[in-house]
Order: sequence, then C-alpha cells, then structure tokens
Amino acid sequence: MQPNTPLNLAILDDYQNIAPAKFSHLEPHLTTITSFPETLHPKHNHADKVALISRLHPYQIISTMRERTPFPAELISSLPNLKYLLTTGTRNRSTDLQACAQRGILVTGTTGLGTGQVSLPSPSSTTEHTWALILGLARNIARDDAAVKGGGWQGSFAMGLAGKTLGILGLGSLGTATAKIGALAFGMRIIAWSSSLTQDIADEKASAFGLPAGTFEVASSKLALFREADVLSVHYVLSERSLGIVEEEELGVMKPTALLVNTSRGPLIGEKALLKTLKEGRIRGAALDVFDLEPLPRDSEWRSTRWGMEGRSEVLLSPHMGYAEEGIINIWYEEQAENLERWLNGKEVENKLL
Repeated sequence: MQPNTPLNLAILDDYQNIAPAKFSHLEPHLTTITSFPETLHPKHNHADKVALISRLHPYQIISTMRERTPFPAELISSLPNLKYLLTTGTRNRSTDLQACAQRGILVTGTTGLGTGQVSLPSPSSTTEHTWALILGLARNIARDDAAVKGGGWQGSFAMGLAGKTLGILGLGSLGTATAKIGALAFGMRIIAWSSSLTQDIADEKASAFGLPAGTFEVASSKLALFREADVLSVHYVLSERSLGIVEEEELGVMKPTALLVNTSRGPLIGEKALLKTLKEGRIRGAALDVFDLEPLPRDSEWRSTRWGMEGRSEVLLSPHMGYAEEGIINIWYEEQAENLERWLNGKEVENKLL
C-alpha cells in the first residue's frame, strides 16, 4: 500500500467485543479501527440499507463474522472505497463474490485452525447445540425454569426420546454426528433423507462411527421422513436448490406429537408455513437456532411470549449460537488479523475466497 493511503478498518457484528484487541497491534498501519456491534441488515428494510451504506462508505477494510451482515452486489457497488473484505469460514454464501471480483476487492476466509495450537473438530459445536435444543424442547426446560422461578411447579409432561424415531434431513457431517448420538445415547431409530442419499452411502457413514449397516435407514421419500419422525432435525446445506425444501406439504404430514429442530439455515424452511403450523398447534413444538432474517427484528412474530399457550405449539429459540463458542470465534479473528497484517506488509494472504 502507498504510505499515505488512508486505511480505515470497520469491524462488524462482533457481539462479544473481542475483535478490537486482535487487531490492536496493527494500529500503526491503520488510520482508524471502528467496531459496529449492532447489525444493520441490508435486506431488513430500506432505512437499514441506507444506514449500512452510510456506515461503511468510508472504510477500505471490513471485518465480518460469518453471514451476520450479507454483502449482496447492490451493497458492494455502493462502497467505492472497499479494498479488502475479511470474512470467516471457508465459504460465505451471503457475499456476492462475483461482484467483489469485478471490483477487484480481495476476500479471504478462515480455516478455524489458527496457529495449529488448538484442535477444534468442526461439527462438535453445532451438534452439541442441536442436542441441547432437542432435549430442552422435549423436557420443557425453558418453560419449567420460568415456572419455578415464577413461583409455580409442574404443569406439563416431558417427552421421552428412548425408542423414538429421529429423522435427519441431510446426512452430512453434522447430520451424521447428530444421528450417532441419537442412536447410541437414546436408542433411537434413525431415518434420513436427502436428494442423493442411498442406503450404501448411509451404511458407509454408519460404519465410519463403528455402527452396523442399517443403523441409518434411508427414508423412501422426503414426505416419508417427515411422516415417520418423532424428532425431525434439519441439517441440509442451503443453496438455490434447497431454499424452502421444507414447506407446508412436509409440515402437514408430521405427527401432532413431533418436534422440529433447525440448526442449519433459516431459509431451508418456509417461514410462513412454519409460523402457521405452530400457531395452529399442529405439532408439539419447534426449536430454532436460525432464521430468515438475523438478528430477528424486534417486532418479529418469533419473539412472542405466547408460544405454548392457547393451542399454540411450544417454541424454543436461540440466537444462532450453534457455532458461537469462545475458542473458535477468537481463532477466526486471530486469523483475520494475521491475514490483514500480511496484506499490509505486501505479503501473500491465505484462504482466498476468490
């Protein structure tokens, strides 16, 4: 970079305020370092989009966290000063990489391996959170906690999992890890479905965990998966093809006693169809870590305190915490800072997404 070129760094969506310390050693090379912990989503409303453009316009370097702030082509074209976009992970579908390429904007990700001193198996955090939601919903943990603290006591029955059927939509690494726990810890019958899943593939995945062939049964169809599952856990990868893979038809065949859990991506499930299903109490409940729009708007219907009342299904919510462990977030920011230092010193950066 030219010695007198102003370089301003914006840090977006650092909810726990840990990133500034990771970049502080680069202050001699940067004109300003500014953190914006409150997310402005460009697709929320026009006012937020305008405010986001105004916020980011002065910055040559932007640090983002996962998909918290999307960077569609329209936003990228409105940021003439942007030279380097630091994101996290090995892919980011909310950033228009083609638009960045056309503008000559560098985009890099992170591996999560850091300096190699810490080993973090990638599926573990989300898998643990998936089971926290399943158990929390099945055992009424949040509702009973509120009842006891409010002076009450028992008011409903828990749902046992032993011997029940766990349906897995998407038997990838996260789906397989979730299924393994269901089979080994609770003796659940495991059924799974995806558009390309065969029984041979399912048996290979079971074998990798030391489980016998047939432990993971392939459902005859997507509707059969939803019809038979007592607990349905969504682990599909979001793409143009999988957008809305769960709609009213799938929700409509679920058992009235069934639970639906989504720790993958919100847009995999049609939000209107899911809200309608839950408002009408057509299934026992849903536990959600992901949503169409994040953070949830303050006036979102999901924020209602009436779930589980007057015929509505139970709803358990968490604010996209499946990956948000202290260790991995720290490592991601450290990797970002290391890459930025390389770039400032004219060295080759790592983990380019372009």
